[in-house]
Amino acid sequence: MPGEWIKLQQVELYMKARREGYTQIVAAAKAGISERSGRDIEQGNRGNPWEKERWRSCPDPLVGVWESELMPMLEQTPSLTAITLLEYLQNKYDDAYPDSLLRTLQRRVKQWRALYGPEKEVMFRQVHEAGRQALSDFTKLKKVSIVIAGKPFDHLLYHFRLAYSHWSFMKVVQGGESYPALAQGLQEALQKLGGCPREHRTDSLSAAFKNLERKAQEDMTIRYDALCRHYGMIATRNNRGQGHENGSVEAPHGHLKRRIEQALLLRGSNDFESVEVYQAFIDAIVARANRRNAKAIEAERKLLQPLPQKQATNYSEQRIVVSSSSTIEVRRVIYTVPSRLQGEVLNVRIYDDRLVCYLGSYYVVTLQRLHLSNSRKRGRQVDYRHVIHSLIKKPQAFRYSQLRNELLPDANYHFIWQEIDKTMAPLEACKFIVGLLHLAATYNCEKLLGERVVASLKAGQTVTLAYLQKQFCKKPDTPELKVEIIHHPLEKYNQLIPQQENCRHA
Repeated sequence: MPGEWIKLQQVELYMKARREGYTQIVAAAKAGISERSGRDIEQGNRGNPWEKERWRSCPDPLVGVWESELMPMLEQTPSLTAITLLEYLQNKYDDAYPDSLLRTLQRRVKQWRALYGPEKEVMFRQVHEAGRQALSDFTKLKKVSIVIAGKPFDHLLYHFRLAYSHWSFMKVVQGGESYPALAQGLQEALQKLGGCPREHRTDSLSAAFKNLERKAQEDMTIRYDALCRHYGMIATRNNRGQGHENGSVEAPHGHLKRRIEQALLLRGSNDFESVEVYQAFIDAIVARANRRNAKAIEAERKLLQPLPQKQATNYSEQRIVVSSSSTIEVRRVIYTVPSRLQGEVLNVRIYDDRLVCYLGSYYVVTLQRLHLSNSRKRGRQVDYRHVIHSLIKKPQAFRYSQLRNELLPDANYHFIWQEIDKTMAPLEACKFIVGLLHLAATYNCEKLLGERVVASLKAGQTVTLAYLQKQFCKKPDTPELKVEIIHHPLEKYNQLIPQQENCRHA
């Protein structure tokens, strides 16, 4: 009962003061009891027999060890757990303390921490001002798996949120927590919002780049600070490991992710045609959530800073020489480029989802970026269209090419190669598959061509390259060009005769 709880608390306060060397008078004053009550406590008489019996109906199983052994251990190391203390007693006293005492010991330790344990960290609720603070963070869907075009899609979600009005923006991120992902997501959010807050807060950026050297980490920080200055925002970060300091965006992660999970259940499928379709799905969910805070959002928009005229740089850049294999290597991934660029130095702008290549100031090609799940591995992103016009001249190079598997664009072409490699002679098999790829690239019929050949092979039909060329090498019908010829009257040529006569007389 409450009264008995206070009495027990006073007893423990008194005994602690006595162990610390205080006199009975001082210890009693600290515990809020009389000196006589202090003497009664030391003599073992903590109250009248009725109250003592009412407080405990059975003997204390920890008598003799709690105050003499366990409490001093907790005072020295407050983080000790009840199970650790129980195992200590069992080892020391030959299993005299059974496992059934664990719950009792847990309650006693919990009570001790509340009375005498170390001070706990206090959360100070903040007052959010309109137009002042926005927060950014990355999160991951853990309860559902997204599939893009039949393949598992490993990704993160970048989340931007205004602290005052709770306006949110989410972007699908195919790589990790990189600077390009942060810069691209932040700028898209600000453009959609139509203004800038005065402060932008993230978690510790060094955590996102923990595998980089110190110099590279400092470069990332400098670029992030420059990005915020471009938009007139003060860049702030929470202390590492203190997620609650970013709580205005950390906690809402769960709300939006639950909305996404529920929307997927209503949709009945986690498979999307493309990343763009999946992003549109996310945008619709976030827009519905934003409508619930429409009034506060409109009020805060009026207090935002105007956007600058131009966007800031949201990519990193490398200068790379194109190899004789018509490839470049970026972040441990090999990419093919058009063969005419061999030997040239490309300026490659590295975005989160793509690589944009320039020859000097001239744009040449955009490549879809490949992100590796394991930073120790290497990857390949090959487009057969870049090299097929060279490979068609030497088709036998296909069989033992390092890029052979990546040259085949999809599962249909992998199936075709496996089947013809079994049934055709090696030379003919290479000529067939390379000719097939050349046909697909030249006439832009990759999908239809692959499906047609797979269907024929599964039906046991003989497929020849000549037959396929007749079927797919048809030029598109062009309207007949009508040329109208205007005939001049012959009489008009008579006008030249007098001129000729005049010239003769002259």
